[in-house]
Amino acid sequence: MRETHTAIVFFVGDRAYKVKKPVDLSFLDYTTVAARRVACEREVALNRRFSPDVYLGLGEIRSPHAEAPEPLVVMRRMPPDRRLSRLVREGRAVDDALRAVARQLAARHADAPRSREVDEQGTRDALSSRWEASFAQVRALMDDGFAPDGAAEIERLVRRYLAGRKHLFDTRIEQGRVVDGHGDLMAEDIFCLDDGPRVLDCLEFDDHLRYIDGLDDAAFLAMDLEQLGAPEAAAYFLAQYSDYSGDPAPPSLWHHYVAYRAFVRAKVSLIQARQGASGAEADSRRLVTTALRHLRTSAISLTLVGGLPGSGKTTLSGALADRLGVTLLSSDRVRKELAGIPADESAAAGYGEGLYAPEWTAKTYAALLDRASALLSTGESVVLDATWSDARQREAALRMAERVSADLVALHCRVPGDVAAARLDTRAPGASDADLAVATAMAANEPPWAEAVTIDTSGSLDSAVVQALSAVRPWGTGQAPVFRRSYMEPD
Repeated sequence: MRETHTAIVFFVGDRAYKVKKPVDLSFLDYTTVAARRVACEREVALNRRFSPDVYLGLGEIRSPHAEAPEPLVVMRRMPPDRRLSRLVREGRAVDDALRAVARQLAARHADAPRSREVDEQGTRDALSSRWEASFAQVRALMDDGFAPDGAAEIERLVRRYLAGRKHLFDTRIEQGRVVDGHGDLMAEDIFCLDDGPRVLDCLEFDDHLRYIDGLDDAAFLAMDLEQLGAPEAAAYFLAQYSDYSGDPAPPSLWHHYVAYRAFVRAKVSLIQARQGASGAEADSRRLVTTALRHLRTSAISLTLVGGLPGSGKTTLSGALADRLGVTLLSSDRVRKELAGIPADESAAAGYGEGLYAPEWTAKTYAALLDRASALLSTGESVVLDATWSDARQREAALRMAERVSADLVALHCRVPGDVAAARLDTRAPGASDADLAVATAMAANEPPWAEAVTIDTSGSLDSAVVQALSAVRPWGTGQAPVFRRSYMEPD
C-alpha cells in the first residue's frame, strides 16, 4: 500500500487499485461518492492519453455497510525497478528512455485539443498570475520564519522577464504551443519498459492547471531530473523534446519554465517544512537556488561591444556570442546589406564618406536596433558589434533595451595604438573596410564612454572573453545547464 494526501493505492498481484480519499483540500473536494467517481473516471480517461494499457478502467468496492459502492481506478501494476527516478539515482544510462519519453510527450501534445479556453492559460498575463500567487504564498510562509535566500531576486527577475516578453507568449499561442498536457510530469511516475515508456498520474483535479505551454509541461520533468542530480539528463530531455515537437522556443523560455516548476516545488516544500516534515526546509532552499540559477540564465540582455577599428571588438563579439549562445548582429554586415552589396565586398572610403557618411551610419544603427528589439521581445539575447562612438546611438540603444525590459551591458574594447595599427595592417579582407587612416581619424574624435566596461583585448582572446563574461554575468559561474537543440538524425 502507498498513501498520498489525496489517495490510497493497493498493490495486489499484477494490479494496482487507487481509491480517492474523502477529503476537502480547498483545491479539490472528494467528500462525496459521486465526486470521487467523477475523479476516478477523469483520471482513467486523461491518463489513457499517455498509457492506455496501464489504466484498465473503473472498479468498485462493495460493502454491505456502505450506502453506495466505492469507485476506484484499476491499473496494471508497473515494475518498481523500471521507475525512471530509480534508474537515475542508480546512475543507469537513461538517454534512450528520455528520448522515448520526449517523443511520446511531443506526440501527445501534437494530438492534444486546442481551444480558446486552453489558449487563455498560455498568455503572458496568465503565467504572471500563477507566479504572483506563488509569490504571495511564499511570502506568507516567510512571515512564519521560513525565509529562503533569493526569493526577492526571483520576484524581480520573473517580473522583468515577463514584462518585455508579451510578443513571445502571443506567438506561442499563435503557433499552437499551448495544449491540454500532462501537468505533473515526474520521474517517479515514469516507467521505462522494454516496449517503451509508460507515463502515469497526470493532473486531473483542475483542467486549468493542465492547460499549459508544451514546453512548460516538459520543463517539469527537466526540473525533476535536476533535483535527482542529473542536470545533463535534464538538458538532453528538453533538447529531445524540442526536436520532436519542432519547437523553436528560445533557450530563455526553457530556463524560465524550469525555474517556475522549481519555485512551485519549493513552495510545496516550505508548506511541508511548516508542518514539520524532515528535510523539507533544506529541499526548499535547494529548489529556490535552482529557480534563481535558471532565472539568471534566462535574463534577456543586450550587450554592446564597441571600440575603434583594430581594437578586437568583432573578434570578441563573435566569441562572446558563441560562449553565451546568443544572437550576434554586426553593424558592418548590416550596413552592406542595406546597400545591397555582399559583406566581403569592399566599400572603402575616407572617414565619414561614401557608405560611411553620417546618413548611412544613422540608417545602419537604426536597422541594427530594430532587429535587436524584435529578437529581445521574443526572448533572444543579443550582442551588437559596432563602434558605438556616438553617444546618441548609445542612448538610443539604452532606450530600446528599457522598452523591452532587457539588461544592457556596454563593453569598450581598448588596445595600445601600435597593437591596433599592426592588426589593421595584417587584417584579411572582410566586412569591415576601415584602415589605419580611418582609425586614426576616428580616434581623434572618439568621445568618452564612461558607462562602458573597458576590456583589454591586447592579450589572448580567452582573457578578453573572461573579462567580458564577468561584466555580462556578474553573479559568476553558477549558470544553469545549457539547453540546446540536438538536431537529431532522422530515425
